[in-house]
Amino acid sequence: MRPTCERRAARGFTLVEMITALVITGILAAAAAVFLRVPIAGYFDLERRAALTDAADLALRRLGRDLRRALPNSLRVAGACTGTSPCYVEYLELRSGGRYLAEPSGGATLCPAADPYTDTLQIGIADTCLRTLGATPDLAAVVAGDFLVVYNLGPGNAGADAWASGGATGGNKSRIVSVAAGAGPNPEDRIDFESLAFPLASPQSRFHIISGPVTYACDPAAGTLTRVSGYAIQAAQPAPPSGGTSAPLATGVTACSFTYDPSMAAQRAGVVSVRMELTRSDPAGTPERVSLFSQFHVSNVP
Repeated sequence: MRPTCERRAARGFTLVEMITALVITGILAAAAAVFLRVPIAGYFDLERRAALTDAADLALRRLGRDLRRALPNSLRVAGACTGTSPCYVEYLELRSGGRYLAEPSGGATLCPAADPYTDTLQIGIADTCLRTLGATPDLAAVVAGDFLVVYNLGPGNAGADAWASGGATGGNKSRIVSVAAGAGPNPEDRIDFESLAFPLASPQSRFHIISGPVTYACDPAAGTLTRVSGYAIQAAQPAPPSGGTSAPLATGVTACSFTYDPSMAAQRAGVVSVRMELTRSDPAGTPERVSLFSQFHVSNVP
């Protein structure tokens, strides 16, 4: 007898089986979505709020870093600063500083001296240059047009207020004409400036070099925190300053205020307190807010 082979026909899914599988898969997916929706929504909420907090924190860090570069006793605040009204904090930005060679009592060696290393700063007598005690930090960054300031005590102190003469030489500040780096292991740099009789000597023979004013302008109505620089020094604080270069640091600002307490005179320090609130809306249009408060210590040693 010859063997026979049986061929079995291949059998697939029926339409009913496919529909049943799709229904079961849909039920399982819907059940999984119920449990996954809340964690996923929470993740995106957390990410959005973290970005909002980071934006506020970054702006305050930049503000704090700049305030620590303020000329001692040069901070001033303008505006109502009620939280929802515009508020401005202004200061004179330091470029460099150091100590100057002072003329002994009774001396009268004016620039230019026969011996260049006796170019000491005269107090109470019109002078045009000084020698530094050691190298000046970041001297290469100092340019003609910067200002030399000696013994700044701030507004209300005659002869010791760098704001008083505005953008011109006068009082305790003089416009720099040129700088020259010293040589050798113990260099003494030379700084030439417009003729001025500095009225008061610094007890520690300190001098500061400033590049100009900087304002942080907070405007809740516009929702911005802006850094403004490159405008002229003015005796009265401009609110807001005109001209210069504006750099936005934060948007979505709905409240802010600056307060300055210079009362820590015994410690030669001041405190700047900053409050800021940022607001952004979630995808559903619900506003989300973050409020930050920071305090920054500034040196007021003239």
